[in-house]
Amino acid sequence: MLARRLDLVANVSGLTAEALRLNQKRAGVEMDMLRLELEIGRSGGSAQLVQDLHEAEERAAAIMNECAACEERIVAAEGDIKDVDSSLAAMDGN
Repeated sequence: MLARRLDLVANVSGLTAEALRLNQKRAGVEMDMLRLELEIGRSGGSAQLVQDLHEAEERAAAIMNECAACEERIVAAEGDIKDVDSSLAAMDGN
């Protein structure tokens, strides 16, 4: 049971690292979007700038979906840890 808990904790740790990586990636894309918006505001909306902004928005949306899925996996894994902890506590009580 303890080995299972350790595996679950390691999984949560890995998922948390993945969530942080995705958030950093999202922040980078958002910076690109801001840069493109500023450039469009300064020079007008050339077709290329507008296309670049649209692509950045799509990347940001995809990353946000990945973040949400990762968060769901973290919540599920934490629930599994809670279940194992409850089983361990029950064993300790006997």
